[in-house]
Amino acid sequence: MDIYLGKYKKQLQQELKEILDYWIEFTPDHENGGFYGSVNNDNVPEKQAPKGVVLNARILWTFSAAFNYKQNKKWLLIARRAYEYINSYFVDREFGGVYWTVDYRGKKLNDRKQIYGIAFCIYALSEYSKASGDEAALELAIRLYQDIEGHAYDRKHKGYFEAFDREWNGIADLRLSAKDANERKTMNTHLHIAEAYANLYQAWPDKKLKRQLDNLLEVFAHHIVDSRSFHLKLFFTENWTSRSNIISYGHDIEAAWLLQKVAETIRHRGWTVTMRSLGVKIADAVVSGIDEEGGLMYESENGHHITEKHWWPQAEAMVGFFNAFQVTGDDAYLMRSLQSWDFAEKFIKDHDNGEWFWGVNEDHSIMENKDKAGLWKCPYHNVRACLQIINRIEQVICLQD
Repeated sequence: MDIYLGKYKKQLQQELKEILDYWIEFTPDHENGGFYGSVNNDNVPEKQAPKGVVLNARILWTFSAAFNYKQNKKWLLIARRAYEYINSYFVDREFGGVYWTVDYRGKKLNDRKQIYGIAFCIYALSEYSKASGDEAALELAIRLYQDIEGHAYDRKHKGYFEAFDREWNGIADLRLSAKDANERKTMNTHLHIAEAYANLYQAWPDKKLKRQLDNLLEVFAHHIVDSRSFHLKLFFTENWTSRSNIISYGHDIEAAWLLQKVAETIRHRGWTVTMRSLGVKIADAVVSGIDEEGGLMYESENGHHITEKHWWPQAEAMVGFFNAFQVTGDDAYLMRSLQSWDFAEKFIKDHDNGEWFWGVNEDHSIMENKDKAGLWKCPYHNVRACLQIINRIEQVICLQD
């Protein structure tokens, strides 16, 4: 097993460096500031593409987390660039929160308050505060947390509402993207609020914040994770009535390890035990979405698979199955994790132009009309997988010693 682990770690250390080098070389917008809103598979930027808060927040988190792993000053400089752009152009100083998009020059474009986007800013800012020691970044993360709590928390049914207009009034269309159901609550937003709040808690161990993390774990255990199938339900009414039967394999396997991490962060023994067990059951359920070559399919609805293999579910599978290996000691989960990396390295990674493609079709042809970098295509999933696996391998080796 040590041979597998040593090779895995070495490969991902190299992959981490290559992904970060790509984003340093091809994505900074030296004319208008920040980063290009879109870069295609040939590494050519669309210079006038809108710039999204999710892209910028994920870049901020990525380079901050990389610096916290290994103190490379180039990585901190990119993190600072992302922080300064978010602080200058996305933060709404009049009404709070952050804008969803700005134009290529930084002018406010879509000023809606999408809680998902605010959560990613909290996640990124708290990570950057650890990397830089910048107290102003942490203070901004705390203000954004207070914005969410003040406007989006459902005190009656718990959980968080999806979106608002600039002044925090209700809006008709709550969706993150056109493919989503237009419902007041979603699994996706709750998963990333939990992730963001846990990261903030590490830098700012506030009692109310801890209580809200406990509430989020309760919401997942009682409403979001299906107690029969162990897949995650995706869309909900205000009182947690499920409005979808779609299975999202990538979100399933992401939650399988992330919820456990949240429980461990707040040092809640009961939730940690529960989420460790639940995480393994979710990982087992996800196996039905893996094809014979080891790729994790995108979604399933009513037994019909969408056989595209997107980049981010492969990255999450690497971590989710490795976590199940750590929990159980069963080498079969380690092999699943390695299989996910092998698939990504063979079919998703762009060996000619760098980074990972958006995804491949069932025949492994590259999905067309998809960005290498864009509003959603960011270095967050694959860099986080590299960092998680590297750190987890070190933990396993330490335990063996």
